[in-house]
Amino acid sequence: MPELPETETIARDLDAEVARSRIADVRVRRADVLREADVAELTRRTVGATIERAWRRAKLIVLDLSTGDRVVVQPRFTGAMLIETTDRPLPEGERRYSTLAFTLDDGRLLHYRDIRRLGTVALMSPQRWSEYSRALGVEPLDRAFTTEHLSALFRGSRRAVKKVLMDQRAVVGIGNIYANEALWRAAIDPSREARTLDADDAARLRGAIVDVLAESIALRGTSFRDYRDARGEKGGFVERLAVYGRGGLPCPTCGTPLLATHEIDGRSTVLCARCQR
Repeated sequence: MPELPETETIARDLDAEVARSRIADVRVRRADVLREADVAELTRRTVGATIERAWRRAKLIVLDLSTGDRVVVQPRFTGAMLIETTDRPLPEGERRYSTLAFTLDDGRLLHYRDIRRLGTVALMSPQRWSEYSRALGVEPLDRAFTTEHLSALFRGSRRAVKKVLMDQRAVVGIGNIYANEALWRAAIDPSREARTLDADDAARLRGAIVDVLAESIALRGTSFRDYRDARGEKGGFVERLAVYGRGGLPCPTCGTPLLATHEIDGRSTVLCARCQR
């Protein structure tokens, strides 16, 4: 967390609320979150710049600046971008973990809050961003993410299909929550070797991935503990989760108790041994 639906939600919120705002100041409380620039360089290159657009790439939140630079935020497990206004002050529990804050020209604050400080905030030039972005895989909500493309990723791979889905060099933005859900919807065993999936399997899985991501975005992501959208609110998709976090509970389809294992990739995988053969 946050994965694609969460970062997409935050980016959309930011684009609606802070695009075309000018950065008047920046305060860094925890410099260890910075990448590609130190505090002095971040200040020099961002203060006075206008935020032209906020958008998402993979699990990243990207702020395009009028200078051509990009602020690239990787929230990882507990990061969030939160907007503070005079009538909507940041709760003290959130403020305590604000590692960086941009002051906007209208007095609002844009905080990067990170409880465990595992995420990063990078400042990238256009050339650096181009180089960085090229190493990332296809976006699962783009037209390029076809059944044929997914089949090509699986072809010849001895890795578990779940591991291929979570490889950001292959397909970006799909983390543990949504890989579990999509594989259950597609009735595919997460530990199955990717090369054994045929065209029908790939088509079914592609459809499940697109559907589960779109549904989660519509419900503003999934919150268990720390994820918040840019307004500080929780996401609502947790109520729709069929398998993730439900090990031992009945499968929504057949009623068989769901299995929970860490054997595939060291992360929690929940599946139905009956439905996902």
